[in-house]
Parts: sequence; C-alpha cells; structure tokens
Amino acid sequence: MQAALTPSPDAVPPVETSAEEVAVHPTSEAIPLPEVADASSTVNNGMDDYLRLQRRMLLSTVCATALAVPITALWFDLSTAFSLLVGALAGLLYLRLLARSVTRFGVETKGVGKAQLLVPVVLVLAAARLPVLEILPALVGFLLYKPALIVQAVLDT
Repeated sequence: MQAALTPSPDAVPPVETSAEEVAVHPTSEAIPLPEVADASSTVNNGMDDYLRLQRRMLLSTVCATALAVPITALWFDLSTAFSLLVGALAGLLYLRLLARSVTRFGVETKGVGKAQLLVPVVLVLAAARLPVLEILPALVGFLLYKPALIVQAVLDT
C-alpha cells in the first residue's frame, strides 16, 4: 500500500496557478445563451409575414373585383354586374373570416372556425330569394378570390 502512495519518477508535477492567472486566462469561454427577445421576434416575424400575405390577398381580390365588375357591366348588363359585385363582396367577407379563424388557430382555439361557411350559404339563399340577384354571377363573384390566390402563389415563388 505504501508503494501506491509514493510518486513514480515518470509522474509530472502539478502546475501551480495563481488566482490572477485564472482571472486573466479563463479555461473555458462562456457560451452566449439565445435571448428571449430573439425567439419572440422570430415568431412575430412569421406572424408579420402572414399578415402581409393576408393584406396582399385581400388587395388582389379587391383589384380582381374592380377589374371584373366593369367588364361584366360592359359585356353583359348591370344586373349581372351587380350580382357579381355582391358575390365578390361575399367572397371578401369569406376570405376575411377565414383569415381571422386561421390567425386564432393554435393560440385561442384548436380548430378552424366554421362561421365562414355560412357566407356562401347565405349568398345562395339570397340569390334564390331576391329577384335582383342572379345565382351564377353571384357565385362567380364569390370565387373571384381564387384567381387572386393563384396570382399571389405565382408571385411568391
């Protein structure tokens, strides 16, 4: 047991370091931790991108409507153009309700709301009941947000 406690001739003596040397030359550098603000700004940047996309979608739908209604009024009659306009406004309402429902998804709710599905149902019922509205132009106007969606998808790629 005595032999185990005696140092061997090959052993290297320990190097003594003073407190000043340790303070001047730290052996390990501190790894900077990610800031909490960076994580929230990344989330906010994603939400900001989504809100910009949402605004572009609504604006392109309004532009498609502003282009389609006068062309319809020139090509067909004012009643058809009015039905197209009512359908386009219903499509804008549908798109806005859908965007609001998607914005709340995961934060406040676990599913996408169904309130926006009432918009086309009410549009068809109104077109069937009111003699001033025609069903087919109203449905085409409602679907005017689809070309705007395709244009935005092409512009984003």
